[in-house]
Amino acid sequence: MKSKLLLALFAGCLAPVCASPSETADTLRGVKVYPIGEVVVTGTRSRTDLRHLPMTISVVDRRKIEKGLQPSLLPTLTRQVPGLFVTGRGVMGYGVSGGAAGQMTLRGVGGSPTTGVLVLIDGHPQYMGLMGHPIADAYQSMLAERVEVVRGPASVLYGSNAMGGVINIVTRKMQEEGVRTDLHAGYGSFNTLETEVTNRVRAGRFTSTVTGSYNRTDGHRRDMGFEQYGGYVKLGCRIAEAWDAFADANLTHFNASNPGTVTEPILGNRQRVTRGMTSFALRNDYERTSGALSFFCNWGRHKIDDGHSAGEAPPDYRFNSRDRMLGVSWYQSVELFAGNRLTAGVDYQHFGGRAWNVFFDGAPDKTTVDKTMDEVAGYVDFRQRLTRWLTLDAGVRLDHHSHSGTEWVPQGGLSFLLPHDAQLKATVGKGFRFPTIREMYMFPPQNPDLRPEKLMNYELSFTQRLRGGALGYGASVYYIDGDNMIRTVPVDGRMMNVNTGRIENWGVEGDVSYRLNAVWAISANYSYLHMRYPVVAAPEHKLYAGADFTRGRWRASTGVQYVCGLCTSVQPLLTDDFVLWDADVTFRAARRLELFVRGENLLAQRYEINAGFPMPRATVLGGVNMNF
Repeated sequence: MKSKLLLALFAGCLAPVCASPSETADTLRGVKVYPIGEVVVTGTRSRTDLRHLPMTISVVDRRKIEKGLQPSLLPTLTRQVPGLFVTGRGVMGYGVSGGAAGQMTLRGVGGSPTTGVLVLIDGHPQYMGLMGHPIADAYQSMLAERVEVVRGPASVLYGSNAMGGVINIVTRKMQEEGVRTDLHAGYGSFNTLETEVTNRVRAGRFTSTVTGSYNRTDGHRRDMGFEQYGGYVKLGCRIAEAWDAFADANLTHFNASNPGTVTEPILGNRQRVTRGMTSFALRNDYERTSGALSFFCNWGRHKIDDGHSAGEAPPDYRFNSRDRMLGVSWYQSVELFAGNRLTAGVDYQHFGGRAWNVFFDGAPDKTTVDKTMDEVAGYVDFRQRLTRWLTLDAGVRLDHHSHSGTEWVPQGGLSFLLPHDAQLKATVGKGFRFPTIREMYMFPPQNPDLRPEKLMNYELSFTQRLRGGALGYGASVYYIDGDNMIRTVPVDGRMMNVNTGRIENWGVEGDVSYRLNAVWAISANYSYLHMRYPVVAAPEHKLYAGADFTRGRWRASTGVQYVCGLCTSVQPLLTDDFVLWDADVTFRAARRLELFVRGENLLAQRYEINAGFPMPRATVLGGVNMNF
């Protein structure tokens, strides 16, 4: 019934509206977007004015990332993007395995662990080859020039795991000629240290970015320490007028501890994880056609001590795993005639790995799984501007998985340009994900006969910019209907992964930003989510409101986040509500030196995001930013 109501609402809103809006353009895998004149790269893989595209996309730029003063990107994204929520468990770090945080949901879609939201770095998928989920601690602020979030299915362009949406991290590069080095260092509550240094160069046709970081904390609970160090290198060269080549590599290592819940503590649960990524891309950009050919490789090495309860003997083994993902991606977009854009592409991925237990008594290693899989897909996206105020977009993807078969993925929508810089958009699209190696072949609930999860998303959105772009606001309403969700249930006396779950979500999202003058700016975003079948890490209400002040040598920001109806456990059903107040102040002490102080949870709220893991109360961190 709800899907019929949504379709009727679509039909009622798609009435012809004639306008002659100004035609300025900017970019997301190639969409030009308008978080006031910002260029992005994640929506159609070709350079396109986002106003002509039906999907809903949020952009968090470098200014907002730096203002957040966070070593991880995820807390900033949680505040800035409506409908997105990322779990946490402490001062710093998310960890992996039991007791881990970093679960991501978009509009209630994501899974536990996160397999329904796809994280990309420069358009390349990032997830553990065996488990199929992203590693939250790998997504550091030092990487990102900006982050683009597609709120809703993006499976036509990105395939499996993009059923709830996509988080694309666009890496940094030097925009102007010269050399710049930035240093960030801070120290605060619970012996927390965060450091980062970045060097960027542009010399004619050549660009480079080199960055490194070291972060650590003792944590706010015993045995909850976290330590991380990593580095990133990116090289670029314009090899011809319309051709560019890029190569990059990222390496991060972290050590994490899990103390267990407050009622069931765990001793000796240690995690040592190394993650790496490298890619090479060759891009062309002509007046009527553009495209790219890229190769990428992700890999990981995990060592985990599962720990034990008080009074029990420690396990006599350590879990080990190696995983990898190799891939090739090609697309080319061409303007066949005025107002038209046709994009075609092919993706290939080879992923998997080996997991085994190493016994401390010298017994032979026991292999849990040693498996690889392949996925190959082709897609076509067609966009046609029917009039100056109406654009049609339609796409289809054929995706074949070596173990789970073939999926057809359609998507379509309309975009209306209205008077006074307003846009009305409507879209219908399918999202899906193939089952992971973990779900099919690892641990006792495994089931090799699992089928893909599927959902349909119906959405309407409206946006407008006023006062020369100083004021912008938007709202969207959506309905999601899905089945074949993988759940662990008892079958013939044992627990088993089965395609028995459903998803039926609907909600409303909105955001507004207003630059009052050169000194003050305010912004807010809100999301309401109704879930017929509740899942963890998806709040019913999420509101963030913030204000920024800039004058002379001083900068200050403050924000309040309200979360209500956050499901922390399904069985038994537990929810939590909380209000968090954060603030930071920066003072430019000299031309190349800034001093800052950041406070979080300044109301000292008691709350939990992961059941049994109380979050820290008020924390403070201060430090310096330098550039030269």
